[in-house]
Amino acid sequence: MKITDTADLWWKTAVVYCLDVETYLDWNGDGIGDLEGLAQRIDHLADLGVTCLWLMPFYPTAERDDGYDITDFYGVDPRLGSHGDLVEVIRTANDRGIRVIADLVVNHTSIEHPWFRQGRRSRDDPFHDFYVWRDDEPPDTSDQVVFPDQEDSVWTFNEPTGEWYLHRFYKEQPDLDVTNPRVRDEVAKIMGFWLQLGLSGFRVDAVPFFLETEGTDADDLPDPHEYLRALRSFLGRRTGSGILLGEVNLPHEQQRDFFGGDDGDELTMLFDFIGMQAMYLSLARADAGPLVTALTERPFVDPDSQWATFVRNHDELTLDKLSDDERQEVFAAFGPEERMQVYGRGLRRRLPPMLDGDPRRVRMVYSLLFSLPGTPVLFYGEEIGMGEDLSAEGRLAVRTPMQWTNGVNGGFSPAEPDRLPGPVVSGGFSPEFVNVADQRRDEDSLLSFMKLLVRRYRESPELGWGSFRILEQPHPSVLAHVCEWDDGTLLAVHNLGPEPRTVPLSLDGCDASHHLEDLLVTQSTAIGADGAVELTLDGYGYRWLRVVAEDSRRLV
Repeated sequence: MKITDTADLWWKTAVVYCLDVETYLDWNGDGIGDLEGLAQRIDHLADLGVTCLWLMPFYPTAERDDGYDITDFYGVDPRLGSHGDLVEVIRTANDRGIRVIADLVVNHTSIEHPWFRQGRRSRDDPFHDFYVWRDDEPPDTSDQVVFPDQEDSVWTFNEPTGEWYLHRFYKEQPDLDVTNPRVRDEVAKIMGFWLQLGLSGFRVDAVPFFLETEGTDADDLPDPHEYLRALRSFLGRRTGSGILLGEVNLPHEQQRDFFGGDDGDELTMLFDFIGMQAMYLSLARADAGPLVTALTERPFVDPDSQWATFVRNHDELTLDKLSDDERQEVFAAFGPEERMQVYGRGLRRRLPPMLDGDPRRVRMVYSLLFSLPGTPVLFYGEEIGMGEDLSAEGRLAVRTPMQWTNGVNGGFSPAEPDRLPGPVVSGGFSPEFVNVADQRRDEDSLLSFMKLLVRRYRESPELGWGSFRILEQPHPSVLAHVCEWDDGTLLAVHNLGPEPRTVPLSLDGCDASHHLEDLLVTQSTAIGADGAVELTLDGYGYRWLRVVAEDSRRLV
């Protein structure tokens, strides 16, 4: 039976919003964002139009990797609140029509997790086999580490057992052995626990590493994708409409394997890392070509699956799938200083500072995001155009406290600044200039524009469900594409360059009995008898248009 026969595919037209509880709103005044504070801001998300809230790790942690080094998969970090506080967030969100998902981080644990603390003592301990070990001294693996400025090997020696343990990330994050059936059973229990508390699925961290069998007896798990299918099946049994949103930064064809190929029975959604990186190259060149190539080379995926589109996420803005020369182009345009770059492969900046705060370019990029086929994902603060703090370490540059007002600490917390999880952004993107309260009162603000984009996206099922094709036109700086579904056709045109353009297009199946209605402004454009139309675009201009027949009763 196909998943579509039984499930609500709500994610096809969702708007996902990612946040770190620790940096969102401090409600008890101790300087740390908490679940009570988040519950107080659910209405902000509902007003924005968010339909899915993605929570970064809220579990107990040893704080080596900003919450991703977990010491208890079943717990809530007491700094953030309790299980009761989390359930209240979920209930409040559900009441506003917002589903909640959370990070599933099961590639590794913290070195302080009880499993590892016990398993590292003896080779005979039952938890020893939860991890990946080797007896012989490892070769040079410096080219395999995820954080090359922090680690020089993926193996670390463990004195009590005289072995080396595997860690793709920090040495404080030993990798779990997915070939061990007890580990696989534990992952299912973890998922089941949080689903029972009301989550609607998970963003699955580091999926390719999670399924890796290097250093293990691969015969115990000859096909890791079978295990991924088993997790999807388990999710379906526990909650028919749950999702697995996967972090799989691989070439498109390999990403297709993680969807489940033709069967579409593994991950529900995958982030389109290739499209995101191509978008930045297109922005740097003012040439839509790289993005067009990435979009048209997306492999076909099962209708039960979906691509997730994004401008940036909570990690570094990785550019690792670009060539060395292409990456340098993007660095030169958006991160020319070494302190703006990270790991030699990405940027630790937010979009508005990269575009010099130019509101035309910022709005054009977000218009482009919401018009692309797929499910848009926002990182907290994008709705108001927050900047970064380059004085912060590594990826923490973009994980600064949310800016709610122009008051003390941006309204994030009444505590002294040295008690916050990190400094509030200063300079031109400080709360004095960028905050929610001021933008809520301004009809011309970025926040108001983002609300309009979300509303139009939600009113346009073509973007989540429909087919996609690029329209031919003569300007390299312009991307013109059409999404079609059922009887609906949505046309989007975006000018990635500073010069105004007049864009001639030919619309198949249209004649003088049709016209185009702009969705972002009040405007109508006639279509010629042969389907020809000319559209004007300002520098960095953008337009969303719906094809309307004269006898149509559809609201535009």
